[in-house]
Amino acid sequence: MPLHVPPAPAPALRSVLAALGSPTAVHEAHTPALRALQGGPMTAELPLPVHVLDRLNISQLASGGRPPRTRLTAWRFLIRGGDRYVAAADTRLTPDGWVFSHFFEGPYVAATERALRQAEALGKSYQPRLLSVPELYMLTLWLHGAVGADASAGLPAAADLLVPLAPAPPGIAPYRPHPVSELLPVMTHRLTPPSPPVPPSMAAPAA
Repeated sequence: MPLHVPPAPAPALRSVLAALGSPTAVHEAHTPALRALQGGPMTAELPLPVHVLDRLNISQLASGGRPPRTRLTAWRFLIRGGDRYVAAADTRLTPDGWVFSHFFEGPYVAATERALRQAEALGKSYQPRLLSVPELYMLTLWLHGAVGADASAGLPAAADLLVPLAPAPPGIAPYRPHPVSELLPVMTHRLTPPSPPVPPSMAAPAA
């Protein structure tokens, strides 16, 4: 079934298209692939809202509570040049509205495209988003089951899917869809600090 890609705010798209049409903006970007296409046709496609989990609430998850809320930090567009995606563009929200932030390239561009293709084959409709977990240096494709929901807000529902993008943290397989109810506890466990060693003076005496 098709993914229901949410519409991006019109000012966000306009700002990216203006940057793509600016030789200065493209030249100054740290994106060799984008600069190589300068002067050729480029399009901004697949707008995805980027949400962030600032801190995983260990006690809340352990007690069976709801996952922590997310906050929208960007709208991201994949930049197509010819028959492939060569870079991405992020926009940010300012007091005057959404504006272009920066271009970038790297592994997450191809990883996002691959995860979206795999999601198309899952046989269920989803609203695609990106969910960043800065504490784990982790980015996931968030497949939200409420396809008509406001893409700028909302919680990861227990039945939503999270697809870790490559590179993923050690021990978490990239591109494998996980229900939120399964993956969030795994991520939380990885963030739980190890118990401090018991001082020798408090250790149980040898038998």
